[in-house]
Amino acid sequence: MAFVKDMLRMWVHSWKRFISIAMITLLGVAVLTGIYAGCRDAFRSTDRFFDAQGLHDVQVLSTAGLSNGDIAALRKVNGVAKVQAERSQEVTFDLDGRKSATMQEIGTNGIDQPYLQEGRMPKKAGEIAVTRKFIRDSGKRIGSRLTVTPESASSDTSDTNDTNGADGTNETNGTDEAPSFPTKLTIVGVVLDPQNLSNPDGYSAMTSFRSTATTDYTFFAPSDGVTGTLYTSATLLVKGTAAESTFDESYENTVKQVTDRIDGTVKTDRQKARRQELLDAGNKKIVDARAEADKKFADAQSQIDANRQQFNQQVDQIVSMQAGAAAAGAATNGANAGAAAAAGATTPQLDETTRETMRETIIAASPELTQAKQQLDQAQSQLNEQKASTEQTLKTKENELKTSIPQVRWYVQDRQSLGGFSALKSDLDSIQSLGNAFPIVFLLVAVMMSLTAMARMVEEDRSLIGTYVGLGYGRLAVASRYLLFALLACLIGGGLGLIAGFLGIPAFLLVVLQGMYVMPGLRLEYDWLYGSLGIALFVVGVLAATIYACVQEMRQTPAALMRPKAPRAGSRILLERIRPVWNRMGFLGKVTARNIFRFKSRLIMTVGGVAGCTALIVCGLAINDTVADLGIKQYRDIYQYDLMVVSDDSDASAMRTKVASDGRVTSSLDVRIESGDLTVAGSGDGDSGKAGSSGSESIQLVAVPEKHLSNLGEMVTLQPVSSGILGTSGVGKTGSLKLDDDGVIVAQSAASALGVKAGSKVRLTNGDGVQATAKVSAVNRNLIGSDVYVSETYYAKLFDSKDAKNTKNSKSSEDSEALTWNAMLAKLSGSDTSQTDYAESLEEDSSVMKAVSCAHMADSFKFDLMGAVVALIVALAGGLALVVLFTLANTNVSERVREMATLKVLGFFDREVHHYVNREMMILTVMGVILGLPLGRLVGGMLTMALNMPSLYFEVEVKPLSYVIAAVATMAFALLVQLFVNPVLDRIDPISSLKSVE
Repeated sequence: MAFVKDMLRMWVHSWKRFISIAMITLLGVAVLTGIYAGCRDAFRSTDRFFDAQGLHDVQVLSTAGLSNGDIAALRKVNGVAKVQAERSQEVTFDLDGRKSATMQEIGTNGIDQPYLQEGRMPKKAGEIAVTRKFIRDSGKRIGSRLTVTPESASSDTSDTNDTNGADGTNETNGTDEAPSFPTKLTIVGVVLDPQNLSNPDGYSAMTSFRSTATTDYTFFAPSDGVTGTLYTSATLLVKGTAAESTFDESYENTVKQVTDRIDGTVKTDRQKARRQELLDAGNKKIVDARAEADKKFADAQSQIDANRQQFNQQVDQIVSMQAGAAAAGAATNGANAGAAAAAGATTPQLDETTRETMRETIIAASPELTQAKQQLDQAQSQLNEQKASTEQTLKTKENELKTSIPQVRWYVQDRQSLGGFSALKSDLDSIQSLGNAFPIVFLLVAVMMSLTAMARMVEEDRSLIGTYVGLGYGRLAVASRYLLFALLACLIGGGLGLIAGFLGIPAFLLVVLQGMYVMPGLRLEYDWLYGSLGIALFVVGVLAATIYACVQEMRQTPAALMRPKAPRAGSRILLERIRPVWNRMGFLGKVTARNIFRFKSRLIMTVGGVAGCTALIVCGLAINDTVADLGIKQYRDIYQYDLMVVSDDSDASAMRTKVASDGRVTSSLDVRIESGDLTVAGSGDGDSGKAGSSGSESIQLVAVPEKHLSNLGEMVTLQPVSSGILGTSGVGKTGSLKLDDDGVIVAQSAASALGVKAGSKVRLTNGDGVQATAKVSAVNRNLIGSDVYVSETYYAKLFDSKDAKNTKNSKSSEDSEALTWNAMLAKLSGSDTSQTDYAESLEEDSSVMKAVSCAHMADSFKFDLMGAVVALIVALAGGLALVVLFTLANTNVSERVREMATLKVLGFFDREVHHYVNREMMILTVMGVILGLPLGRLVGGMLTMALNMPSLYFEVEVKPLSYVIAAVATMAFALLVQLFVNPVLDRIDPISSLKSVE
């Protein structure tokens, strides 16, 4: 009992050490669990939402649409739980200019169901549900009406004409019709699209740019009123995926098994079958056209034959009349009237030659008959020519049918192809990676500080330890006094850390996340396993340090322990050998130098602890500086143009005319911009950037006219980058990179995320959904957005643009029919404000789809999520620095109580004692800061590896002010600790402190 009471008294006496260990554990556990828990809560809530709304696991698209046969084939694939055939149609409407939207049919099989936020779901034809983004942009509300125009309306006429001409090139066959939606619409609800959780009022909405291949909005409509038997896509749910987290590797493996099965046999078979359907439909149209033409020609021939028969009858009648009259005259001149009467009673028989001669004579003598014969002959000739021409045309169509109908292509995609899904996953993964890296520093500092504190605690009780061991107490029992002390401190600190880690930090992060993404049903959850392991990790580390300290002391005999520890032997320090410096130092300076360098453990612990904390602060500030400069570097340094204007293909000429007429442009470059995807297949065969790399990035595909490839460098800074060690990169000379016809130039932001480098092979998807394998000729420095630059000729080679094969030899790229230059990069005159205002005014023009001012983007770029994480890291690092300095200062004082008492006996005033002790701590702190600043920059330079986000590359930069802030903050913490330590020095009693232990 006395042993326990003494142990408790010892614990109470060492309350400062207890608080230090508890606080370090609290901070470490909070960092370890907090960021993880915030990301985990977001992952879980999002996964539950996806399961509830039936977000598809696999989506199948086809260049020729999907038929009922395709849907039936997908249902038979092993592992497919549900298949939903979907119909959609792109429409346009007027909303402060021409805007586009996708009319999406709400599926009836429970897949990709929109989440109702306000109003009700549409049920009748003409009713729609819209997203909150549309409500915000349009100012409309529930009950408002809207009229839309199908984008395919203008092309339907040409398709009909082609059908009448029997070309057979339509992508639909005789029985399949393209989807068609009502055009008079009424808004009845506001919904959240499960495929895109971006908050319309958040960061992504402010900086996102959608090019011509994507519509501005999505409207959801019921099946009522939708016509057409051809499906735009098919969405699938895979068996077993509902029980797995969509963000886990096991989910990806389950889905991949099904996509591999589809790619293996179903895809190939249905592509061939679909093309054969199109060929059969084309042949049927040709046969029908031939039958219809033959019928028309037969009717025309019958009409001509009837008219000719009538003409011949009329001529024959005249011939008969003339022949009868001639015969009657001859009879009148005869012998008797009876013979004349008999001759006049019958028509004389004429031979065929005589009759034909008389016909020609009669026709030639009559202008009316001559004209009638010519008309009949001309009609017959025209009919014969039409028959020959039609037959030749039909034969040509038959010969061209196979070449005119392209190969049908299927695209099998998983959730990674959804831009909103991949952005959310990448954001959370990157923040979670920070949460996995920083706790290592906290753990190392906790072990170091625990070793320092517990070693001093055991050393102070060495005589008591010797007494207990001499009295027969086991060494384990004696060591338990300190092990239980450290364990209790870790458990209390860890428990408080779990509260902060699973409640405080996640709540803070989720507030920021909800500003970027809409996550219904978000709630905070506790992970018992991870929380327990988090505490256990620090318990093991601290207990290991405590055991080490106990073993170091208790391996001595009880007699040795009960005697005072022999003072450290005197020794020279290196500075003493530098005589010019040493001889000029004062007495207290020499004492301070000896105290600092003779006690190596204290030197290492203090400098190491302060350096670690300073490095964390610098690292946090490095993230802040990097994010703060992203917009300026991208939109003022890399993008040299001031304005990007994008239009629909049909309005491209009007857009360029409008911009030219305004007189604001000093130079410009016409380009084509499409939204697409860049994919790397993880084959590990050397074609990809790195073995095993895989993934997909949404890109902005920029095609440049062949005649103006050299002008690209005037609008965009082209600098090649190469991969360095530890995720860093080297930047080449400006202007040393040129776009050519041998490959594409990929933005650094996309290349870094996918592990792509010069020489890699990637799969590109253009705005029409056509995929092609391309060679990466170079990686260009780019921080925001994922631009891929391609020449006009290489674009034609990749995507089979038939009219672009010989663009190099064309007179002008603008005269080529290969591509429509739907965008313009331009440099403007005037201030930043006037440029921003001009871009806003352009968006009001009907020919302009989007106008982006680089000046506005540079000023308005924000990254709230990373800013929140930076603030959190800096705050925790500052707290750790304060605890470390407090622990070291108190340990330093407790080790030197007799020394301080001696100084007081020698006549040192309290202020002089403060100065004597604090000077050593300040020097050690300065040494730690000097070491921590470059260490922080080194760690910050590795952040590029951890922060792998879509369309963002973190080119780490630390401003001089950040170094100053980190140094000043650490020194300020050291001064603050002095305020706590000075009263301890004042309370030292020289008499009691100098009493002999014996």
